[in-house]
Amino acid sequence: MIVLLIALLLAVFLLPNAWAKWVLKRHARGRDDYPGTGAELADHLLRRQGIEGVKVERSEQGDHYDPQARRVRLSPEVYDGRSLTAVTVAAHEVGHAIQHHQGYAPLLARSRLVAVAQRAEKIGALLMMAAPFLFIITRLPGGLALVVAAAVISFGTAALVHLVTLPVEFDASFQRALPLLKEYVPPYDMPGARHVLTACAFTYVAASLSSILNLGRWLVILRR
Repeated sequence: MIVLLIALLLAVFLLPNAWAKWVLKRHARGRDDYPGTGAELADHLLRRQGIEGVKVERSEQGDHYDPQARRVRLSPEVYDGRSLTAVTVAAHEVGHAIQHHQGYAPLLARSRLVAVAQRAEKIGALLMMAAPFLFIITRLPGGLALVVAAAVISFGTAALVHLVTLPVEFDASFQRALPLLKEYVPPYDMPGARHVLTACAFTYVAASLSSILNLGRWLVILRR
């Protein structure tokens, strides 16, 4: 029974990320019939949308749009790639640039929340590690419970923010990127493009579940 429960938990936490990686890899094969790379398509879409001041850059930090620097940052595989995955991921990140250009409120709120969540998760980890020592030093009744509760809130904030970003990701994929891709991707590739766009959003599901798993791991450690 315990083995089955562990297997179920692993499936719940690992499958979204594994599925997203599988989809992206499946459609990463180079295509000679595509007229340009991911970077070239991203640059073209930005100009076509009349978005000025946003540049496309190669990045080792993964594919993302930075609203503060106003940069569409693409991994080398996407930046230089001439594949369905490359052009679709590039269009998805341009979708975020379009959201920013149009003042899409959920994106602006997400940007602020992500920064808060990153700090909260670091604080949560420090509190979890310090909790037993603080309890020993202070000997205050309920002191350990208070610190653990603060850490739970910190990790919970990170998980919540990842889930809150899902509507932003799906909007960038299906309301922004997909209509643009229909003009550049052959019709027989559109089902694959939809899968890639879904995978882009599901990376945040995986991140949220990872935060929850991290919280559970620390709680188990503190119970010992």
